[in-house]
Amino acid sequence: MSSSLILTCVLAYSALLFFIVWLTSRNATNETFFIGNRSSRWYVVAYGMIGASLSGVTFMSVPGDVGSRDFSYFQMVLGYLLGYWAIAFVLLPIYYKMNLTSIYTYLKTRLGLFSYKTGALFFIISRVVGASFRLYIVVYVLQRFVFDAWNMPFWVTVLIFILLILAYTFKGGVKTIVWTDSLQTTFMILSLVLSVILISREMNFSFSGMVSAITSTHYANWIDGDWRHRFFFPKDFFGGMFIAIAMTGLDQEMMQKNISVKTLGASQKNVIVFSIVLVFINLLFLSLGALLYIYAQAKGMAIPAKTDDMFPTIALHSLGTLSAIFFIIGLISAAYPSADGALTALTSSFCIDFLGFQNRNDLNEKQKISLRQRVHLCFALVLFLVIMLFYAINDEAVVRQVFKFATYTYGPLLGLFLFGILTKKQLKDNLAPYICIASPLICFVLDRNSKEFFNGYQFGNELLILNGGITFIGLWMISKRSAKLV
Repeated sequence: MSSSLILTCVLAYSALLFFIVWLTSRNATNETFFIGNRSSRWYVVAYGMIGASLSGVTFMSVPGDVGSRDFSYFQMVLGYLLGYWAIAFVLLPIYYKMNLTSIYTYLKTRLGLFSYKTGALFFIISRVVGASFRLYIVVYVLQRFVFDAWNMPFWVTVLIFILLILAYTFKGGVKTIVWTDSLQTTFMILSLVLSVILISREMNFSFSGMVSAITSTHYANWIDGDWRHRFFFPKDFFGGMFIAIAMTGLDQEMMQKNISVKTLGASQKNVIVFSIVLVFINLLFLSLGALLYIYAQAKGMAIPAKTDDMFPTIALHSLGTLSAIFFIIGLISAAYPSADGALTALTSSFCIDFLGFQNRNDLNEKQKISLRQRVHLCFALVLFLVIMLFYAINDEAVVRQVFKFATYTYGPLLGLFLFGILTKKQLKDNLAPYICIASPLICFVLDRNSKEFFNGYQFGNELLILNGGITFIGLWMISKRSAKLV
């Protein structure tokens, strides 16, 4: 692709985004920014959440990982399905009953101020690191395959992306993101489908021939039966279930969109439909991964050292201009939902959970908007700095370990919410932060030494369950007496 064609694609896509911003952010208030005035259509939220859930990491890593772990990722996807149903019928009724704007307000009502602040802080840490990592992966690939040809410094590329995301979330917040996520989902799926079609044509596969080619290879194997392996089926399945509960149901970014739907029933319908569609989308990503490796082997291509490079290498260099255009747009579409929702949710959580917006009678609406916008700018700067830190580390293994450690912070959130929902006990609330800090540290030590401690056993996604369980037990130990459930 020529530099001018790439620039045209980026500008055209950005122009379309800002047109949607103009349509959705007129007369925006803080209520618009935080929960979209609770007027979002459930089917629009469901569709947009596909792109927000997949992210740029899924866009590149899932197809590439097929080369090393076959279809075993599908074990976790099926677990997601069960987790989303738990969100729909356990968590959402609580959020709607309490009319929450920040879901962590539940912790304040049920467990106390320290638990509330701890939960909100763990979300902020998780989302800053997670969103920065996802955006870093996408921008790094674009830099390597595209912008290096222009001799553009990496920090400039990152700054441009951050400024674009900042600009279109600055005013409209959730109301804008619900619609821009739908646009981004559309282009991501188009890129995925087009890549499958182009590879199938190159290989002269009919639809049935494509299915046969995939299923006849080892890539289609999806059940891992080795109990010591980190992809062992029960680990992945139940780990996927609790990942969905913790990283969607207990995540302000994801739930902020769901509770922007007017009624509980419509919001539940959104989650159920989204969860079913997501299974098929992930299956399509896995199928693309198998096709990429089948294509590379048939053409005698060298397999990239990094599996994340498999999709971009073939899409940009082997399948023609149309494939390259849609890959770039698909990748950008995957990058934006990783950061726009995070930026909005971080701003919302900080304003509500730490600045107490809902109880600030000393500020009028205009002053609140001004303060919210300053917080928004600060979090944009934080994302930029964390991404540049990842770039300075310049070690993929270390960066991924940092990202993995960020996922540990969802364990305390899981433990806090489970304790609140499943028990009637109250806490010695001032001790809750110590339990929530100790639990991920214990899990980190166990994970790093699991082979030595447990006869070759490797932790996989079940580490999140263990983390939540340790937090739950610790909270039980500092509980003091029964209380009426919220």
